[in-house]
Amino acid sequence: MSFHSGFVSIIGRPNVGKSTLLNRLCGEKVAIVAAKPQTTRGAIRAIYNDDARQIVFVDTPGLHSARNKLGGLMNAAAESALADCDACVYVAPPKSPSREDRTALSRLGRVKCPVFFVMNKMDTIVGDKLAVAGKAAEEYGKLYNFSEYFYISALKGERLSDLFDAVKAAMPPGPKYYPDDLITDQSERSVVAELIREQALRLLSEEVPHGIAVEITAQKPRADRRLIDIEATIFIEKKSHKGIVIGKHGAMLKEIGVRSRPGIERFLGSPVALGLWVKVKEGWRDSDYLLREFGFR
Repeated sequence: MSFHSGFVSIIGRPNVGKSTLLNRLCGEKVAIVAAKPQTTRGAIRAIYNDDARQIVFVDTPGLHSARNKLGGLMNAAAESALADCDACVYVAPPKSPSREDRTALSRLGRVKCPVFFVMNKMDTIVGDKLAVAGKAAEEYGKLYNFSEYFYISALKGERLSDLFDAVKAAMPPGPKYYPDDLITDQSERSVVAELIREQALRLLSEEVPHGIAVEITAQKPRADRRLIDIEATIFIEKKSHKGIVIGKHGAMLKEIGVRSRPGIERFLGSPVALGLWVKVKEGWRDSDYLLREFGFR
């Protein structure tokens, strides 16, 4: 039996559940998840292996109208993921197509591979689920000629098997691109930084999260005991946000650390001692130098 492998791009507008779907399909938490749009900032690869195939799922930033250089880089990352994929999964909520959906779909014109339409968040529909989903899917079908349609809840893990079977069937004969024990091509430090940013996104008010970046400045195991020391800096764009991130008597910063630590320890397989700091880098989302420093270029 020949071995099959390929790349599957998961795309759509912001906040439709792409990262949750990625984590479900690969069976591991690789991408951070938050209820705020534009949580994913770069293409994140998660690797699924079985005896017959290897599938590299690529989570992408939500396609949106960019308002700064970071937004432009996010859109570019999403579009570049479409260049060489073997299948594409377009994720949408159970609603009529928005302007952002129409813009995102317009960028699929050059895609040669099968594009599967996935209506996510079916668990949120109140009333006749089939009627609501069917009407919305019909509107999407007028905008793009999708290969197949699927109706799922990534959050609850419902009705994913048919989608997964279709993705597997779309994979061409090919080599094993990554070792069997690798679940993502992100570095350890990148994953740890994202796990910290995830908790900051969940805890902080609406105006702060988009201006946050996290950099791991030190990560080193102790010689005398099973413990990893990690130092991380949370960068923000505005001086007025520093007090919000730190909180009264350091309470918010401490809570970000407390909530980040379990996920980091699960990922690294070791207890960690986590130190967090906050620094202001005004306008970093429009700075070529700082975007490079934070790994976005």
